[in-house]
Amino acid sequence: MTSQLDPKRTIAELKDLRRLTADENGAQRVAFTPVWVATREWLLAKLRELPVETRVDEAGNLWATLRGDSDKALLIGGHMDSVPNGGWLDGCLNVVAGLEVLRRIAAQYKGRPPVTIRLVDWADEEGARFGKSLFGSSAFAGTLDMGEARGLRDRDGTGLPDALKRVGIDLERVKESGRERANAAAYLELHIEQGPVLLDLGLPLGVVLGTYGVERHAITFHGQAAHSGSTPMNRRKDAFLAAAKLSPEIYRIAERHGGVCTIGSCTTKPGIVTSVVEECRITLDQRHLDGAALARMLRDARDAAARFAAEGNVGVSWDRIWQIEPILFDDTLVSLCGEAIVETCGKVLRLPSGPLHDAAEVSRSGIPTVMMFVQSLGGISHNKIEDTREEHLELCVRAFDRLADKAIAWIEARG
Repeated sequence: MTSQLDPKRTIAELKDLRRLTADENGAQRVAFTPVWVATREWLLAKLRELPVETRVDEAGNLWATLRGDSDKALLIGGHMDSVPNGGWLDGCLNVVAGLEVLRRIAAQYKGRPPVTIRLVDWADEEGARFGKSLFGSSAFAGTLDMGEARGLRDRDGTGLPDALKRVGIDLERVKESGRERANAAAYLELHIEQGPVLLDLGLPLGVVLGTYGVERHAITFHGQAAHSGSTPMNRRKDAFLAAAKLSPEIYRIAERHGGVCTIGSCTTKPGIVTSVVEECRITLDQRHLDGAALARMLRDARDAAARFAAEGNVGVSWDRIWQIEPILFDDTLVSLCGEAIVETCGKVLRLPSGPLHDAAEVSRSGIPTVMMFVQSLGGISHNKIEDTREEHLELCVRAFDRLADKAIAWIEARG
């Protein structure tokens, strides 16, 4: 099965990509930038060596199709874009490993496998430039909020429609990429874990049960500006004090419900040391694999914010930034992924994914989906020190290849 597979080649290609697209601060493959375009050219050069058809769809997703005896298609995917100053594996591991699996399948079946195989590089998974993650896969899935997308701007004021136009993408047509869903029978994605669970258990690989649901809100406390020297402590309406009390409370909420909560930013007005804070805006991110538990976490945060506001005699308002329900992956593919891992390294852990991935949007579109995780050293990602042991990288390529074979057989059996 794996006589043509060369995991060491995958590692060598990842290192070559790092030399091409990183500097002393880390990876710079931010979507829709010149480095990202160069990354795509690098990938296309590899694909030209294979008997595949390549095309870029209306959302900027790059597809490489190896036609099979059946039009039913196994999709293998990931993203080549990175955050600024990112790591060498986040995203590109899944595409480059998928490239190696595609090579093996093409060689084994002499360019004509029993089902069609499609490798996809999703456009702008990270959302690093415009703040909207999963752009290409959400367009493909039909879930992209077009009104929101039209208004997105980067820090320089460039609008998303203009940035897309520069790389040949018309925002108004991106949902036409949904035609690529035709005949898709399964989707597989490999990714570094980006956390410490596998590391702490001493396991190289894990099968992902699904991705957390997310509730993301901006919470604004409304107090009253007053001179910091002349206003007694007991007379203040300090918006920051109410917000600050919520910070430790979200840790208690997360512990109570078994999820994760993060206050990611805090902005105050008037923002000067000589004034009591009149307005304090914080952003809250809450995640859980269980939708009901996620709703309880949000309820508890709302109750706590209202309580702290009342204690400080300030107001509070909420604005939803974003929401996605928990995504549970296909039970059969989860089992097949577990089998592939056990056959490769003997042990398997089933775990949820806290970060979102393109796999979540593909699953939302109704395509059976599963993800495989490989251990991250230090549990660190989105950082130039991101790393995974090379022996674990080799294992994940071998296990992912086994999973692809199992998925092909499953698709064939379903007819």
